[in-house]
Amino acid sequence: MRVSEFDFDLPAGLIATHPPARRDAARMLVVNGVGACRARPGVRGTPLQDLHITDFISYLRPGDVVVFNNSRVIPARFDATDAAGKMHEFTLHTKADNGWLALCKKFGAFNVGDELTMQDGTKIIVRGKDDESGLLIEFLCGNPFAVLDKVGKMPLPPYMKRSDEPADRERYQTVYAEHLGSMAAPTAGLHFTNEMLSRVRAAGAEIVNITLHVGAGTWMPVKSEDTAGHKMHSEWGVITPEQSEIITKAKRVVAIGTTSLRLLEASGGRPFCGTTDIFITPGYEFKVVDVLLTNFHLPKSTLFMLVSAFAGLPEMRAAYTHAIERKYRFFSYGDCCLLFRKS
Repeated sequence: MRVSEFDFDLPAGLIATHPPARRDAARMLVVNGVGACRARPGVRGTPLQDLHITDFISYLRPGDVVVFNNSRVIPARFDATDAAGKMHEFTLHTKADNGWLALCKKFGAFNVGDELTMQDGTKIIVRGKDDESGLLIEFLCGNPFAVLDKVGKMPLPPYMKRSDEPADRERYQTVYAEHLGSMAAPTAGLHFTNEMLSRVRAAGAEIVNITLHVGAGTWMPVKSEDTAGHKMHSEWGVITPEQSEIITKAKRVVAIGTTSLRLLEASGGRPFCGTTDIFITPGYEFKVVDVLLTNFHLPKSTLFMLVSAFAGLPEMRAAYTHAIERKYRFFSYGDCCLLFRKS
C-alpha cells in the first residue's frame, strides 16, 4: 500500500509534551464499540464514543484476558565528551552481541576506535558505524545499566521537542514495569494505576504481563513510498508457557498497546522467546487479539498502519478526524482509543 494513504494533518498543539496530572486522567475514544459496554448494554448511536480511560473497565467481560507489556524503560539517552572536549548526546536503541547500537546527530564526526567519556567518568568506545543502525558502542564498565541509572536520561520521543525532566523518571514508566530493556515506553499502559488494575480483576478479567522490549524504531519514520519497502525494526520478547495457556483459553484477548499486540500476533499466542520484526498493515489476518487499547499515533507511522489493519483504514481515518476536531491529546503522553477488531 502507498504510505501516503496513512497520512493526515495534525495540529502541533495537539501533541502532548507532558503527562496529565494523573495517570488515569486520559480521555478514551471508543471506535465501533456500540453495544460492547457491559454497563450500558442498550447504548445506541454513533460508532464513536467520547469517554474516559476509567470507562475501559465497563467494556470488560468475565473470561477476558487483558495483556500488558511489563518491559521497563532504560534511561537510554546520555551525554559523553570526545577527546577534544566536545559534548555529544547518544540514544541507545538496540542491544547487539558486542555492544549497543546508538543514534547520534553527529554520526559523521566519529571514527571506529574513538573513545568518549560519560559524565561519571565511564569510558565508551566506538566499535562500528552503519548508516542504518548508527554507531556500535561498547561500554568499558561492568554494568552499563547501573551507569545509565545514574547519568542517563529518559529517551523521550523526538516529537516532544524537550529534554527529560525529573518527573519523567516515573511518568514515562508503567506502574507494573518489571524487566529492564525498552528504549521507548509501552505508552498505552501509562494510563493504568494500581487501583485500575485491581478493577480489571474485579470485573472478572485475568491479567497477563508479557514482555516486549520496545526499540526506538517504534517512532522512527517510514521513508519508503510503499509499505512493502519498509524494513521493520526487530524487538526481543517472551511469552512463557504458563502465560500462553491462559491466553489461548481466553474468551477474548484484550491487548494493552501495540507492543503487546505485536508480540501476541508474532507468537500466535504460543510460548515465545526471541526477536520479532512483524509488520502489520491492512490485509493482515489477526489470529489472537480481539480488542486493543492504544494511544493516538503519528501520521504515516507503522503504528497507524497497525491500528488501521485492526479496525479498518476508513474507520481509523474517521476516528482520527473526530479526535482532532475534539482536541484529543496525541502520542505518548496523550489520550487513548479503544478498538474492536474488524470482522
